[in-house]
Amino acid sequence: MTSPQGFRAAGVSAGLKSTGAKDLALVVNDGPAYDSASVFTSNRCKANPILWSQEVVKDGTVRAIVLNSGGANCYTGAEGFQTTHAVAEQVAARVGIGAGDVVVCSTGLIGLANPRQNLLDGVDAAHAALDGSGGAAAAEAIMTTDSVSKQVVVEGAGWSIGGMAKGAGMLAPQLATMLVVLTTDALVPHEDLDAALRAATRVSFDRLDSDGCMSTNDTVTVMASGASGITPSLDDFTAALTQACTDLAMQLLKDAEGADHEIAITVLNAASEDDAVTVGRSVARSNLFKAAVFGKDPNWGRVLASIGTTDAVFDPADLDVAMNGVWVCRQSTPHDDPATVDLEPREVSVTIDLKSGTERATVWTNDLTHAYVHENSAYSS
Repeated sequence: MTSPQGFRAAGVSAGLKSTGAKDLALVVNDGPAYDSASVFTSNRCKANPILWSQEVVKDGTVRAIVLNSGGANCYTGAEGFQTTHAVAEQVAARVGIGAGDVVVCSTGLIGLANPRQNLLDGVDAAHAALDGSGGAAAAEAIMTTDSVSKQVVVEGAGWSIGGMAKGAGMLAPQLATMLVVLTTDALVPHEDLDAALRAATRVSFDRLDSDGCMSTNDTVTVMASGASGITPSLDDFTAALTQACTDLAMQLLKDAEGADHEIAITVLNAASEDDAVTVGRSVARSNLFKAAVFGKDPNWGRVLASIGTTDAVFDPADLDVAMNGVWVCRQSTPHDDPATVDLEPREVSVTIDLKSGTERATVWTNDLTHAYVHENSAYSS
């Protein structure tokens, strides 16, 4: 995340996690430009940092982001919002900027009040530790149930994009349960950043549907320092940002809680892109289908049953389905022997041909395992 010029970061322990692990990250844009864009969860139940940050980003300027793991600061009342405000003010005082240019992010258990003094002291420690190579420490500090930290770098022509993400459960649009910070040293005005970010998230994070559960704290923010002095075309920048977001989304998928398989569901020849996404998401959210993949059972009937719950355009008597390249269903009837489908590899592909148009889309999910149920049955304890 600190690969692009103009950014410093740090990750420290503020005492929010009982393990003493890093739990507070700070990312600062040193400019000369401070353009930014953000997208947030569409869950109507939003955490205090979201309520704060939605106002911060309205002018397209963000100069610092502070993130904590260990507690979501969601449904913690007026005191929780005051804590968010106080943290932003502390960052602003240390960096020498206004609190209205500080995005605040939190992740962890809903209903848990983060100790304010711990956060304020953590901000001081993080500010003292800010460094041009501090991206790795920051990425570690935002982890919750993640087993590994997640980072990406995409190189442009004299400019670059860096990023970090956290997320391993409650992965569903929009966005997925995650915090994502993206940085670039390209010179990109905030209007173009917003257009590029929305285009990128639409085909990456918004297509990640691990378990159908939507978080209260999802935030994706991109900051542009302009330190390279180069202004790429909007198309080139959008392509690079999409690559970065897709890479991070796949890292989130691979780290999904308890998963044994990553599943790519590609819907072909749909009447519209929305139809393709709707069908793919319906299959991705079928617990029956996901449990079958866990059991290495190529039960294509569960795919057709899921397609049938949607309002997409298709002929129920003329659907084709392939699993890992084997067309187990043609014209809604058995075709190749399902026994020839190898579901041992971790990566699984499902292809659905709706035969109703020319549009396509891919939705990513994972299987439903005993480990997922175990981890989420004991998350708060």
